[in-house]
Amino acid sequence: MAKPFDILILNAISQNGLKRLPAERYTIGKEVANPDAIMVRSADMHSMEIARSVRAIGRAGSGTNNIPVKSMSARGVPVFNAPGANANAVKELVLAGMLLAARNIGGAMKFVSSLDPADTAMEKKVEDGKKKFAGFELAGHTLGVIGLGKIGCLVADAAIKLGMDVLGYDPEITVEAAWSLPSQVKKANSVAEVLKNANFISIHVPLVDATRKMINAEMLAHVKHGAVLLNFSREGVVDEAAVLAALDARKLGIYVCDFPNAKVNNHMHVIALPHLGASTAEAEENCAMMVADQLREYLEHGNVQNAVNFPNVVMPRESNFRIAVANSNVPNMLGQISTAMAQAGLNIRNMMNKSKGDVAYTLVDVDSEVPVKVVDSIAGINGVLAVRYIPLEG
Repeated sequence: MAKPFDILILNAISQNGLKRLPAERYTIGKEVANPDAIMVRSADMHSMEIARSVRAIGRAGSGTNNIPVKSMSARGVPVFNAPGANANAVKELVLAGMLLAARNIGGAMKFVSSLDPADTAMEKKVEDGKKKFAGFELAGHTLGVIGLGKIGCLVADAAIKLGMDVLGYDPEITVEAAWSLPSQVKKANSVAEVLKNANFISIHVPLVDATRKMINAEMLAHVKHGAVLLNFSREGVVDEAAVLAALDARKLGIYVCDFPNAKVNNHMHVIALPHLGASTAEAEENCAMMVADQLREYLEHGNVQNAVNFPNVVMPRESNFRIAVANSNVPNMLGQISTAMAQAGLNIRNMMNKSKGDVAYTLVDVDSEVPVKVVDSIAGINGVLAVRYIPLEG
């Protein structure tokens, strides 16, 4: 029987997710000294010392800002996440945000809670006061969706079913997303075009250098008067100072976000929620199951899917003997790796190599057992970040 894999848990992870890692093969706990992998939700890993034994990190969610991805890449450690696993939860919260803004629900609730139930004039005060909270219906208005991944597509589809017109923008839309996007969605050619034409703007992009402060003063100059901006993506994709200035000038109607802080809190035109996007039992379970499956595939077979710093490389087994190599994405690496195997008399049955940014990843199935000296030889090649020999346990 092969040595069990040790998994360190940094946060409470759904038990249904952990059950995807069979007990006879995996030891899971919060006090694991030399883990093979780490599962995490929100814990900040930037200041922790990550053991050299760690081969992979799984984030049971979509964002990985709490993980030192760059340093893990340099060590040849993939960082997995669970894109789309919380999509329905976020979609429903976006719809709730639009309704909160359109129907003045927050203010109306505060008004009602301020009334004295013992007041005999309460009913009259309700009838008189409700006039201040008259809103508008979503049907017939235009929703602009910036970012058409799994969440953006679900939001677009739900809005269409509510009778809204939808304008979408995503310069890097995937083939999969394009297939799932409703045909009624009209294509925009820029963020500015979305802002000019939409009554509601919902952002669904990752926080990377290209999207940081995507919604800024320059962009907000184009916004349709009184529009509602919804940010259930990441705090940093909007320039909050510019958003507040647009709100104060009444250029922008309402800002709905999932990221309360000292700047936006208690602003009369901001609806801030306490980071509820993925806070449903269903979303937490889906994320945990998805990332557990990805970690298991990687640890047992070397397959990579949904790693933020590695390319997707999924290769069916063609032999019991597999080598996985992570290396810097530089010329002649594949040739050197193949030469090291050939010199050891290993016959390559199948090979797959892909790259993503600065990292390349290779899976190689060979016809015979791989000696330790061959693994060491590959590990010694300049530019190789990590090597694993993964025999199939039967």
